[in-house]
Amino acid sequence: MDTARPLSHPPLSIVGDVGVDLVLGSLTGWPQIGTELLMPRSELRPGGSGANAALAARHIGQPAHLISAVGNDHFGQWLAEQFAGLTTSLEICDIETTISVGLMHTCGERNFFTTQGHLQRLSAKHVLGHLQPMDVPVGAPPVALFTAPFLLTELRARYAGLLAEASRRGYRVALDTGWPPEGWDREEVMSWLPHCDHLLINELEARSIAGTDDLDEALRLIGRALKPGASLIVKVGPRGALGIEGGRRVERLTEPAEIFDTIGAGDAFNAGYLAARLRGGDMTESLAAGCRTAGAILSRFPRKTIRAGEFAACLPTHVLA
Repeated sequence: MDTARPLSHPPLSIVGDVGVDLVLGSLTGWPQIGTELLMPRSELRPGGSGANAALAARHIGQPAHLISAVGNDHFGQWLAEQFAGLTTSLEICDIETTISVGLMHTCGERNFFTTQGHLQRLSAKHVLGHLQPMDVPVGAPPVALFTAPFLLTELRARYAGLLAEASRRGYRVALDTGWPPEGWDREEVMSWLPHCDHLLINELEARSIAGTDDLDEALRLIGRALKPGASLIVKVGPRGALGIEGGRRVERLTEPAEIFDTIGAGDAFNAGYLAARLRGGDMTESLAAGCRTAGAILSRFPRKTIRAGEFAACLPTHVLA
């Protein structure tokens, strides 16, 4: 059983994690065990990198298809109701919904406390059942963004094959690896890279995948492992992002900003970058769109006040989708 809606599939599909996020802040330091603190800000909202990317796509007016799972409980029902305006295919797993508490610190860093819950049950059968073969249209082909493989236990064992199958079905494959809670298996990650058309990672992830502290060397090693002609995107936090494509390196710097809630920054960037690509944007335009999207969404707290399509101006307009 799932919550599939029989709508035409949009050009952007997102396969990843969905859960409940409770965001609290800010902490100046860890409290003593047994004490209580009052937090000046909080928000209960859909979370997980898949959900964040899908909601960011909605905020900028990019049609998207979210393929994920929820638990069979009150939170699962609540989650399924939060994606109005998006096409969703949510597998209902007979287990409690994954919940994450995000604690924001005054220094700008954050900590997460996450339950396993339903994320370990999202099945390859469900994903492939809803990632329909696409006829490649004139212009940019459809994109399938895969996120959080380390959290999706059942998918992870078949991940390389899943990415390859998405490519065979007519999608350009985008991957955001996220951070593995149990540590990196570099050989495993390297087996995914030959199937990727867009690899979207952060600076620390790039160094960890390549096994070197030298970012330039990491980019060379990862670039050689990717599909020929692929785009390698590295998000460098508040500084912006850089991309390498066809041997050309492009950097996009951003202006410093005071932002309380940085959760989902990379996911919002992913949505903006890929939406720009789907509209025919080049690397420079797409990096800029990703940075604008992240900046616009992160500046709003609480985020539940954002309307669908409110940040459409983040995307390039010289080519229509």
